[in-house]
Amino acid sequence: MGRIFEARKHVMFARWDRMSKAFNRIGREVAIAVRAGGADPDMNPALRRAIQNARAINMPKDKVESAIKKASGVGAEVFDELLYEGYAPHGVALMIECATNNGTRTVANLRSAFNKLGGSLAASGSVSFQFKRMGVFRLKPEGLDAESLELELIDHGLEEMGESAGEKGEPQLVLRCAFAEFGALQKALEDRKITPISSESEYVAQNLVELAEEPSTEVLKLIDRLEQDDDVQKVSHNLK
Repeated sequence: MGRIFEARKHVMFARWDRMSKAFNRIGREVAIAVRAGGADPDMNPALRRAIQNARAINMPKDKVESAIKKASGVGAEVFDELLYEGYAPHGVALMIECATNNGTRTVANLRSAFNKLGGSLAASGSVSFQFKRMGVFRLKPEGLDAESLELELIDHGLEEMGESAGEKGEPQLVLRCAFAEFGALQKALEDRKITPISSESEYVAQNLVELAEEPSTEVLKLIDRLEQDDDVQKVSHNLK
């Protein structure tokens, strides 16, 4: 019974840690959006995206409102968006998106993770050429004619459209566009009264690296370690 209790407790704390990290990520996304475009989501597309992403992870409405209010106040914490490039073990390329109020702390934490789990930070531009920055929208497919929607959205920047599964296995439509067309595709969806589950930028690997199970596990350990850092918003990689 004791071992079962400890195992359940471990799972519970791990789930709480993931949720806390996700809420922290959205909070910083909200802060950056408010700083750039104000606290009115009707006038701030970036804030609308952040609110949509908060709903996608079931972040309570009061926490979202609190984050907006905090970001709007005098002396609000200022976060800078920073992008780091690096290599995990076995040559897997990494793009690490951060939102931080202390760049010195952030890069020190990243170096520490690389030193302990292999790989290294790389110079700007030495990794990014292997990725394409794209806008990614995830939609609920219910009530949508996917083929017609795809044809309509091609004129608004849509490059790729496919099916995927959410965290709970629910079906989703995934739309991708060049990042420069993000605003155009977002407006096209809004004009059609389609509210995405989430919308964000993503570094999409142009060529994937395939590894055996053991080296893949080494890479994933480093990615997990990086993702647990409070300053890290997202890690993209080219591991197949």
